[in-house]
Amino acid sequence: MIAAFNGFEINLLHEGDAWKLCDFAVTNTERLKRYFPITLSENLNPTLSELYVQNKIKANVKNEIYVFTIKHSESRQLVGLVILKELDWSVRQGEFAYCVDYRYEGKGLISKAIDLLTNHALNDLGLDILQIISHKDNHGSIKVATNCGYIWQKTLIGSYTPPGESPLDMELYERYKDKH
Repeated sequence: MIAAFNGFEINLLHEGDAWKLCDFAVTNTERLKRYFPITLSENLNPTLSELYVQNKIKANVKNEIYVFTIKHSESRQLVGLVILKELDWSVRQGEFAYCVDYRYEGKGLISKAIDLLTNHALNDLGLDILQIISHKDNHGSIKVATNCGYIWQKTLIGSYTPPGESPLDMELYERYKDKH
């Protein structure tokens, strides 16, 4: 376990998570389709989720990506995902992406998880720069970034294209190891 808080646990994705991940993806399809289309498409049935988990575990071992689950400690229900991606070890940088089950939105779970995982990434994984990239209209995501000490850096023009849409400008927030 990476961390525990308020009846929830943060862990690295593991083989036993495939069914829970599939259930999470299917239950939250509407929430995931715009900003997590690949994760969604790779978890639409249990077989796909098994492959996704196997691939992410292999990538984790190679320090290419870290997928963390947020689960309710008692029920073991998967209520959120945090992905540490775009890892560039030459500059010790990574980017957080996160999503939460619609039934847990607005309860501060992702802010707490990002706060704990930011400390984990900076202190245990050895990263120096962490990023959060969000659309300006995703007020919840921007609140997570600012609540966790990430500072707005710049607008990334046309940097993300959701499925079937035109490119969107995204906002870049960063946090550095020496800023607490």
